[in-house]
Amino acid sequence: MQTSDWIVPGVITVFSCVVIYLSLQLDLSPPMIVGHSMQPRAFPIFLMVINLILIGLLTYQFYKNPPASIPLEPFHTWGTIILLIVFYGLTVAADFFLAIAVVMFLMCILWGEKRIPVALSTALATPFLIFVLFDQVLMIRFPRGIILDWYYG
Repeated sequence: MQTSDWIVPGVITVFSCVVIYLSLQLDLSPPMIVGHSMQPRAFPIFLMVINLILIGLLTYQFYKNPPASIPLEPFHTWGTIILLIVFYGLTVAADFFLAIAVVMFLMCILWGEKRIPVALSTALATPFLIFVLFDQVLMIRFPRGIILDWYYG
């Protein structure tokens, strides 16, 4: 097994041990409140023990049958992640509907749409239909932004 194969089981093991330690720091509930039930700290400890058992099984399976190396994700995947970050930034800085239109257009191009008018019409029609559905039909207002400030006045 490579060193990188131990990262995920190691992080989950450390997390489980920290949760068990923190759960053991909780005070015991008086018998009058708990009765014959489990103490409140028993449930997270129980879950983390199950977690540790499953991590042990996962590590054993990794040791017996090491996984094949996984190729890097294609640019489409990383490009989509970047576009979602751009979407967040545009939503906060400008407008929700502007962000939907820009990111949808760029995502169409990123994923291989060659016809610019199709990508553009999709990117413009989708936020428009979302706005009509929520604002006009369901009467739910969106947060203000550049376009909505202009529309609402």
